[in-house]
Amino acid sequence: MAEAGFNACAIDVRGYGGSDKPHPVEAYSLAHIANDLVEIADALQPGRAAILLGHDWGAPIVWNSALTRPDKFRAVGGLSVPHMGTGTRSFREVFDALFTAKNRFFYQAYFQKEGVAEAEAEADPRDFLRKFYYGISGDAPEGSWPNNKTADAKLLEGLVDPDPFPAWLTEADLDYYVGEFTRSGFRGPINRYRNHDLDFAWQQGFKDRKIEQPALFISGTRDLAFNMLGGADPIAVMRTQVPNLQVAEVLEGCGHWTQQERPAEVNALLIPWLKAL
Repeated sequence: MAEAGFNACAIDVRGYGGSDKPHPVEAYSLAHIANDLVEIADALQPGRAAILLGHDWGAPIVWNSALTRPDKFRAVGGLSVPHMGTGTRSFREVFDALFTAKNRFFYQAYFQKEGVAEAEAEADPRDFLRKFYYGISGDAPEGSWPNNKTADAKLLEGLVDPDPFPAWLTEADLDYYVGEFTRSGFRGPINRYRNHDLDFAWQQGFKDRKIEQPALFISGTRDLAFNMLGGADPIAVMRTQVPNLQVAEVLEGCGHWTQQERPAEVNALLIPWLKAL
């Protein structure tokens, strides 16, 4: 983005890297993180609306920030996770009914009990990251993400450690990520998943709004987060909630790590869109 002429800022979201890591679960609600983005934008370019881009949890963060603060954010782009509007109940209630009540494992349900997922990830961060990154990538064979585990299973059960790892994640990159998570721990990132009820309550104040700013969305046909629970076409639903969705692309064969797996294709979509704003 900087090479393309933009003033680019890639932040460590609270809980990650060099940013603060408050202990309370509720410190990681969407409301708090959206406010972080407002304050960062104000610090970087006072009086000027910013453009937001986010991937995975970053996508709901930027969608909801644009939705709630159109005065601060003039355009928004999300990767992997579409904006489907505000549901009729908390997503925690949804996955409890679809998975936990049927004794089926679901990773977000596994993340709910404080300390359990952290202990598994922190026991060997390199092993955890390698298996997790590969398991939901487009390079993993079909069925590499186990969907038939019982609710009491661990996250890594059934995941494989590829050798060699696909070229889109170098050893140097992995070393950096391992070092960051070893220093910071996994509590902050996992706390984001523990805020579904708080997020749902906050979103009720904006449930009738649409994202009116120019928007971009990119995902992959093999991204498990694109259409996580099946059902209606996510792009079609998005167009009802994001009427100015100018770019919507689903990359064939791409898994969850959109910008790592397909950097050239992502930039070819992203940079012209940004320059046209």
